[in-house]
Amino acid sequence: MKLTVVGGGSTYTPELVDGFARLGFPVAELALVDPDISRLEVIGGLSSRILQRYGHPGQVRTYQDLDAGIEGASAVLLQLRVGGQAARHVDETLPLSCGCVGQETTGAGGLAKALRTVPVVLDIADRVERLAPKAWIVDFTNPVGIVTRALLDAGHRAVGLCNVAIGLQRTFASWLDVAPSRLSLDHVGLNHLTWERAVHLDGVDVLPRLLASHGEALAARVKIPVELLRRLGVVPSYYLRYFYAHDQVVAEQLAEGSRAERVAEIEQELLDLYADPALVTKPALLDERGGAFYSEAAVNLVASLTDDRGDVQVVNIRNQGTLPFLPPEAVIEVPATVGALGAVPVEVAPVSPLYAGLIGHVSAYETLAVDAALRGGISRVEDALLAHPLVGQADVAVRLAGALVAANREYLPWA
Repeated sequence: MKLTVVGGGSTYTPELVDGFARLGFPVAELALVDPDISRLEVIGGLSSRILQRYGHPGQVRTYQDLDAGIEGASAVLLQLRVGGQAARHVDETLPLSCGCVGQETTGAGGLAKALRTVPVVLDIADRVERLAPKAWIVDFTNPVGIVTRALLDAGHRAVGLCNVAIGLQRTFASWLDVAPSRLSLDHVGLNHLTWERAVHLDGVDVLPRLLASHGEALAARVKIPVELLRRLGVVPSYYLRYFYAHDQVVAEQLAEGSRAERVAEIEQELLDLYADPALVTKPALLDERGGAFYSEAAVNLVASLTDDRGDVQVVNIRNQGTLPFLPPEAVIEVPATVGALGAVPVEVAPVSPLYAGLIGHVSAYETLAVDAALRGGISRVEDALLAHPLVGQADVAVRLAGALVAANREYLPWA
């Protein structure tokens, strides 16, 4: 089996390779595709050493040519960042000038990233359709919900993936001292807008026990006050903090500077470490880069899509009536049965208005964001920002739209 990673020069890649090697996934060729040859050489070298350390027979090949890397693949993983950390820095800082949260996947910054990313991803997907027509596209590129919606709207075989659910599952398992396989989550919402409404251990909901015994640690994990956590009685994704504590987050971001600056430093440190031919494992510093358990989530998803396992995983897929207050074509993040024909959402309990209102609001924004990314136009960007609950004011939407388009002009052919 050939597995292609577009954005293979990412510093995330050794995490992914470690997962495939450690879990014994039967990949014969791991194709790393990236336009940056210097990063490819470093990442490719470490990736080969990681496979060898585990005694994995797979071979790592690096490609600057996208078509050659894709051709014949059984699955294509997308983990690219259009514009790099420099563009991320703008995404995180420009909205602050208008009093809005600066974040790379949600709000105004998330829209800017979507505008840059969606056209590039669709071009890649068209190549996959031509050169590897049976391949599944697994999207880990943020904003995952919007990118996955664009892929599905264009008719591609795609599933979106995020590491939030598996990260919380692993945290709960460690606190309960049980194998993660014994836990299942009642995980519902949109990408980066989700809540864990139950944590089932062998079929029994232990979330109340976790809230009682680990409330403080859990509140710190998701970055909201423990009082709010216990009042809600659910576990929100830490991205909900941007909604639940908007003004506090803006003040903190203005004081602290952008995350992109620190990530750029970490990336350079990682590349220096990766270049050491004696290094045969992913370094501890990689944990600071983010993306914990990404490799396990990716391995599980690719294995189920290619081996028709029919197990349940949390993924980003069409709503298909799962949440009746959303249109069927919306993309949601819920548990789904995954097999060779794709992912089908499992039945979920009705969603409380406390969460359904925000889900509906952000889902409507995502529809407008996809339209803006596909068709361009400053008015469509303004509409998407006006629809987003983290912006939502007409004068702010107009100011931000103009500023974001100007800052990203080199990536927007219509601008």
